[in-house]
Formats: sequence, structure tokens, C-alpha cells
Amino acid sequence: MTLVAGVDSSTQSCKVVIRDAVSGALVRHGSAKHPDGTEVDPAHWERAFHEAIAAAGDIDDVAAISIGGQQHGAVCLDDDGNVVRPALLWNDTRSAAAASALVDELGASAWVDATGSVPVASFTVTKLRWIAEHEPKHAKRIAAVCLPHDWLMWRLRGSRSLDELVTDRSDASGTGYFDSVTNTYRRDLLKRALGRDVTLPRVLRPDESVAWGSRVMGPGAGDNAAGAIGVDARDSAVVSIGTSGTAYVRSAVSARDTSGSVAGFADATGAFLPLVCTLNAARVLDAACTMLNISHHELASLALSAPAGADGLVVVPYLAGERTPNLPTATGGVLGMTLENSSPAHLARAVVEGVLCGLADALDALAANGASISRVSLVGGAAASKAVQAIASSVFGVPVVVPPPGEYVADGAARQAAWVLNGKLPDWPLDGATIVRESSPTPQVRDRYAQARSHWLLRTTNS
Repeated sequence: MTLVAGVDSSTQSCKVVIRDAVSGALVRHGSAKHPDGTEVDPAHWERAFHEAIAAAGDIDDVAAISIGGQQHGAVCLDDDGNVVRPALLWNDTRSAAAASALVDELGASAWVDATGSVPVASFTVTKLRWIAEHEPKHAKRIAAVCLPHDWLMWRLRGSRSLDELVTDRSDASGTGYFDSVTNTYRRDLLKRALGRDVTLPRVLRPDESVAWGSRVMGPGAGDNAAGAIGVDARDSAVVSIGTSGTAYVRSAVSARDTSGSVAGFADATGAFLPLVCTLNAARVLDAACTMLNISHHELASLALSAPAGADGLVVVPYLAGERTPNLPTATGGVLGMTLENSSPAHLARAVVEGVLCGLADALDALAANGASISRVSLVGGAAASKAVQAIASSVFGVPVVVPPPGEYVADGAARQAAWVLNGKLPDWPLDGATIVRESSPTPQVRDRYAQARSHWLLRTTNS
């Protein structure tokens, strides 16, 4: 039996799956935690990787490995390969003003023409502008910029030369200085942000590998691109409800959305992955559990006990600001409260509906840019919630497919590892039964949410 390993080095943890390269059968797995925060010493990612590998029974018998990683962040290295400052992660919104300035300087259309996307605070290019403006001493030391999965690959291979940094086009497409149509860096945009040119990782082909001792290492991928391979979402949109919320669909052409709602990312197979991202997803459910002092199971039961629309109670879930719409300083709100709907059940229902309405808006943005949304595959940690499963179809207005619980980013990376090892992307079955949910649409829920969101944002803007 030939084995391959897939890694998900995410915001919150590192997860490893080891699978049979031919059948895809899961052999063993392991995980380890990352520290919380919006900036982090990358050394924690390497530590967690080794801990996760140990938990999975080591990888001495593994022939190939690939790493999927959290997108966008900025890992800055000096001439000697040392980390200049803690990595700024995708969810660090301090670069919001830098994003706005960059867009104002060139115009949204110019950015879309150049990279397929309008910069927002999560993009690497905005973090480099922020460092240049607020930490000039650090900026002067920067000799190379890479992404989280790039850095981890580089460290694991024992590299010290900056010229040995590599990445893939899916992750590169989220930097804000890469054209995924021509597969070339836009160094003029890099220099506009940082003030000068620096070393950037070489972009590998989707099936290209690099050596790691006696093993081969695939190019890796951004987490959403790896997840798309893992869930094998070829004919449906995907909504992932994890630390962030994402909606994406595989496409033969790049998105060109000057509004900034849809990012024109690349996928990990050579195609494209138009994507909409929200900052508020599973953590909103976590917050509701904390407020009500209940478990996630209890939250789901409470939500399902309340009627659709929660009798007018609406939660605008912008607890961490928001990326789509681009409102980095926004806060959340609870609106429409009455004596009749002031109950834990109504609040639980409103929280679930608020998260799903935000993701339904994301699906609408994809559809407005040419995507066909006839069904949705629901993945991510919160997809296991019975309330999320039951309510999603009515809010989205299309059937919802819930694959069996799994580590789809790590699984996608494992499929990529098998690809670079055997020369073909394998067609592996999923590890269990798929649930299909189809409920009558509830457009009144979305209408009420849209009204409440507009009211809340107007109120907070004028305050």
C-alpha cells in the first residue's frame, strides 16, 4: 500500500490525514492547535505540524505530502530567512485603510483587470502597505514575502535560501499582486504597496512537485481551493462555514467583479474559483453558545424549536467587522426584539438565520457574476449543526447537500499529493453517506434580514 498525506494548516489548527494513494481509504489522522489571534509567530505552525504528525503515527511510510493552508496572510523574511515580525493573518483588519487607499490610487477596475480582485483588508498586498506605513523599520528588513503554506513547506524542506520558496497559483491569487490568467506576479503592485521589489515564491504547476528528502511534496493550495478538491465539488457551489464563511464555485474563467464582492481566485487544478468570503461564520454560533451558556447541540435544538423568521427577531452577525460587504469596523446587532420573541429559542434561531443570510448574499453575488447555483454543498465545522442543515436550504432557496463530516482541506491536499505521485488526480469516494436537505424557500427571512441589516448599518454609521 502506497500512502500519501494531506495537511490543513488552518487559522485555528493543523490537521493531518494519511490515505491510501489508490483507493483514498483513510489510514490514520492527527491534529494540533494553533494559538488564537490575528497575528502569530509562524514557528507555531511548524510546531503544530510536527505535533499533528506525531498524533497521526508519523509519516515515515508516506511517499508524498501536500499542504493546504490559510490564505492571504503576510509572512515577511529578511535576507537570512528569519521572520521579520509575527505574520499578519487574513482576519487582521488593521490594514482596512491601506486597502481603501490602494483601491483609490488605481481604481477598482484597474485592480480587477490586473489581478481579478479588488483588494480588501485580508489580502497580502494591503498588509504590506500597512507595514510600510506603520512599521518602516520592519519594512526595510523585508527581503521576501510568502504565505503561510509557502513558509511551512520551505521550513519543512530545510531550506534557507529565499530562492527556494515555492507556492501554488490558488494561494498566490489571493495576494493582490498575482495575475492568475497569465500566471505571473504583478511586481508593480507589490512595489506600490511595499515601496520596493522583494523575492516572491516560485509558482508551481498544479501537478508539479518538489523534493522533501525521499518524499515528494505537492505545490499545496489555499484552504478553499484544497477544500474544493477534497469535497470534489465539480457541479455545485460550496458554502463553507468555518472560522470564516465562504461561498465558491469552480469556473473555467476568472471572475471580474469591480464591486469587490467576488474575488477572482484560482483553483488548484488549473481553473478558477470565484469566491465570496465573510468574516462571521461559525464563531457567531460560538458566541451565541457563550451568551446563552449552552452547548452547540442545545443551540441547534433551541433554534429548531422556534419558527422561521424567529417572529421578527433578526441578528446582524458582524461580530468581527465584515469582509463582504467590506465593513471592517462594523459591529453586530439584534433587532426587532419584542416581548413575544425575547426568548433563548428565538435568539438561537435568529443567530443561525443571520449567519446563513450573510452566506445567501454571498451566493447571490456569485450568481450575479455568472455562476449557476442549482444546489449547494455545505461543509465546514458548523455544517454538522442540525439547525444549520435544516435551515440552510430554506434560506438559500436550493437543495443543500451535506457531505459526511471530514477534513476536506486536508483531504484535498492528500488528493493533490496522490496526483503529483501518480500523475493523475484520483477520484476517491467520500467517507460516508451524503445528506440531502430540501426545504420550502423562506424569502421573507431574507427580506427581513436585508431590512434589519440596512437599518443597523445606517444607525451605526450615523452614530
